[in-house]
Amino acid sequence: MGNAEGDHSPTGTSVVRIVWRTPFLRAACISLFVAGIGTSATMPQMTLYLVTELHIPIQAAGLYYLVNLTAPVAGFLVGTLSERLTNRLFLYRACAVIAALGWTAMALADRPWMPFVIGAFVLSFGGGAMGQLFAATRDELSRHPSPATNRIVAAVRMSFTAGWIVGPVLGSWFGATFGLRPLLMANAACLVAQLVPLGTRRVERFRVETAKPDAATRSTVRRPDDHRGTTKYGTKNRLTPLLVFLGCCVLVMNGDTMKFAFLPLYMANQLHVGDAMRGAVIAVQPFLELLLMPVFARLADRFTPIRVLAMAAVLGVGAHLAYATSSQVVGLFAGQVLMSGVWAAVAGLGITVAQQLCPERIGLASSMFSSCIPLAGAVGGSIGAFGVGWLGIPALFVIPAALTALGFVGFLLTGRRFRPDDSAFAGRA
Repeated sequence: MGNAEGDHSPTGTSVVRIVWRTPFLRAACISLFVAGIGTSATMPQMTLYLVTELHIPIQAAGLYYLVNLTAPVAGFLVGTLSERLTNRLFLYRACAVIAALGWTAMALADRPWMPFVIGAFVLSFGGGAMGQLFAATRDELSRHPSPATNRIVAAVRMSFTAGWIVGPVLGSWFGATFGLRPLLMANAACLVAQLVPLGTRRVERFRVETAKPDAATRSTVRRPDDHRGTTKYGTKNRLTPLLVFLGCCVLVMNGDTMKFAFLPLYMANQLHVGDAMRGAVIAVQPFLELLLMPVFARLADRFTPIRVLAMAAVLGVGAHLAYATSSQVVGLFAGQVLMSGVWAAVAGLGITVAQQLCPERIGLASSMFSSCIPLAGAVGGSIGAFGVGWLGIPALFVIPAALTALGFVGFLLTGRRFRPDDSAFAGRA
């Protein structure tokens, strides 16, 4: 199908060519790559910044990530406002500017309480930018449907993951060379720079019109598992399956914070692994995640995204058990390989499932999914803080293994009960 915005026809056209030939998708990829560099360069240095620049005790600095508990509230507010606007990119730009101002204020902070307030009440809203960019992406794909939709969304998300591969290396160098406060300012600059590729482009909100059932349809007795077309899961009650799904995502993703907090300590203090090898263990996950995203997207085309997420949750259980039981670094490498599959699936397909479960309000679904990622980090950090004293390292990883198993069951029930698939977007005008 040819059009001014690019050619979305899958016939003889690879996903890379579709993205490259569609101006909006190409610009979105560049924007997310820049944002990924800034975010990933800064986040690993935050605890160090709080301790060395603001002289916050390390125990209190570890509580910083609890500011992410406000992210779902911010995501709900941003997403609700998104459904009232014609052009979602307005909110994307506003959230990016708010985030840039927040990181600038963070760099200038001179009181211990300031990062906590800024993180909870400013950066939580700034985080809505990526969700709105994905909502605009869905609007674009709804206007120009393609059987390759899952792979296109995954390709756009891959650009953010690519930024996470580059960012930590640049962040470590930049912080050591110029200082941590300039590093936070550089992150603010990246968040503003992500607006440049999209320029003044607009993506009109795609309006989904739900057909009203006639009297005969309303009187028809439906099977208990036939939810489509009923009023039970109309616009308002679509939030129920969405919230169930997001809860499952939090269960599956919460162990990542524990891994970043305690796995390096375990390797250094108990396994006596050198710096280079520790870095290799941590770095292997995002690298493989980038490679696996298109693989899981193709699987989603065949088996549906929610089923692929369920399969990935099984990998997550295995990953955490590998962390918990490994006495050699090879076991930790195995765990990281398995975990790369989890994040390739969740990062590449999770937002698609969220939009499928709430197709009438994709802006809200996108923002809430984006906010559940930092929420999972806050939950994981809280559980890890208590679990390390109770079980020690590495046994505490059995906790995220059990929670991920619950997430696996939740994904299966979500797929069976609510049946998300791309037909929610098909044939709508």
